[in-house]
Amino acid sequence: MDKPLRFFAGSATEELANEIANAYGIKLSRRKIVQFSDGEFEPSFEETVRGAEVFLIQSTTPPSDNLMELLLMIDAAKRASAKNIIAVMPYFGYARQDKKGKPRVPIGAKLVANLLTAAGVDRIMTMDLHANQIQGFFEVPVDHLFASEIFIEDIKKLNLPNLVVASPDMGGSKRANTYASFLQSGLVICYKDRKEANKIGEMLLIGDVQGKDVIIIDDMVDTAGTLTKAANLMIEKGANSVRAYCTHGVLSGKAYENLDNSKIAELVITNTIPKKHKSKKVREISVAKLFAQTIESAIKNESISDKWKEK
Repeated sequence: MDKPLRFFAGSATEELANEIANAYGIKLSRRKIVQFSDGEFEPSFEETVRGAEVFLIQSTTPPSDNLMELLLMIDAAKRASAKNIIAVMPYFGYARQDKKGKPRVPIGAKLVANLLTAAGVDRIMTMDLHANQIQGFFEVPVDHLFASEIFIEDIKKLNLPNLVVASPDMGGSKRANTYASFLQSGLVICYKDRKEANKIGEMLLIGDVQGKDVIIIDDMVDTAGTLTKAANLMIEKGANSVRAYCTHGVLSGKAYENLDNSKIAELVITNTIPKKHKSKKVREISVAKLFAQTIESAIKNESISDKWKEK
């Protein structure tokens, strides 16, 4: 007998959730969110989840209400006797707070993991965590997907004659090196001196970009300050063109202004974070099929790592 399945969308990721459900071949289940006048809210499932495999699809983007909504949905599913509760989090918020960078600060990613576990989640599915060690913050299985599965094929279609892969900082060098290996290209790295969050000091380029078509790889783009400064530096150093592939398009603050005023030719992101983009330089690729296929593998108890190995 097939396992009963329920896919529910969080309010922050309704469009992507609908795409995932369509790719899997079912419809989203019905849910309602009641808003109180003081801002408090209460989600409810409008159909039974007893004994079902429940997939709650929600990116925990700011504001924190999106995280709270997911926690409440997990609690509701647990109290309604769901068999298993899987949080599908295309974008895992607070992932940048994965360690103590200075004294007397929280480790936000660990706190979020604790909250999800306390609420009753049985499994996490997410994509391109800011740091791989965040998986170790959980006491439940974590399926960690990689946008490289779709990015690498897209890059190949560009047919760039003098391709070189770049990391915008030292922390992303491993990710960029993995792309460079699959694409059989060279690798360059930017070294940045960050004085404070979202503000870059000095930036240096390690490697040669003269006459090259550069692809910058990163897990997210926020204000695009680092990204555009790196792109401008590479053009100054003789690069033919600079493009960027970043999984999560946070794009806050002056991000679109920074992009439009920079030498970057194109920014390619996924739809893990819903946005109405304000720049023609931004192109979006859907991750719905990747998540649908991962869900199918989990339901059938098939290996996920054989399909989605890190590229």
